[in-house]
Amino acid sequence: MAETPSNMLPLGTKAPNFKLFDTVTNQTVSLDALKSETATVIMFICNHCPYVKHIQHKIVEIAKKYQAKACSFVAINSNDIKNYPADSPDKMKQEAEKNHYSFPYLYDETQEIAKAFMAACTPDFYIFDGGLSCVYRGRFDEATPGNNKLVTGKDLTDALDAILAGKNVNEDQKPSVGCNIKWKK
Repeated sequence: MAETPSNMLPLGTKAPNFKLFDTVTNQTVSLDALKSETATVIMFICNHCPYVKHIQHKIVEIAKKYQAKACSFVAINSNDIKNYPADSPDKMKQEAEKNHYSFPYLYDETQEIAKAFMAACTPDFYIFDGGLSCVYRGRFDEATPGNNKLVTGKDLTDALDAILAGKNVNEDQKPSVGCNIKWKK
């Protein structure tokens, strides 16, 4: 696996709008329909990446906890399914159901949304405030496969807790590291 870091979208960037296919509901949904007035977490993930698998259960746990606090979570898969069929929409739906995703799992077939977000790896995390300005981008926490660090989600939850407390999010943010997005050739 090719270890790839986040590109770190500039803080303050407005969230690129999108309309993508939700593999769970079989409906096309937009950012406007999914956003929260509090905080919106956009996660670029996929089905097969060991970095995503390593933190997957904690992502689901944290999403449920913060959705109860009026935060929105959205997962997007932008991988090339021709060369990575394990990431196809039908397999995405199976993955979401098997792991009890409480958030939409969207398919970015053209990869234009990943490019608009400057996404580079899976997982790649972004938090946008109520006005859809980027206040956080980077890692979930310091845990990666094989580094023996506990999966906590601390970097992401610290940012969400700051937003919920009406405070500024700490701008000292570490890039996520994971598998590169599988770009179409």
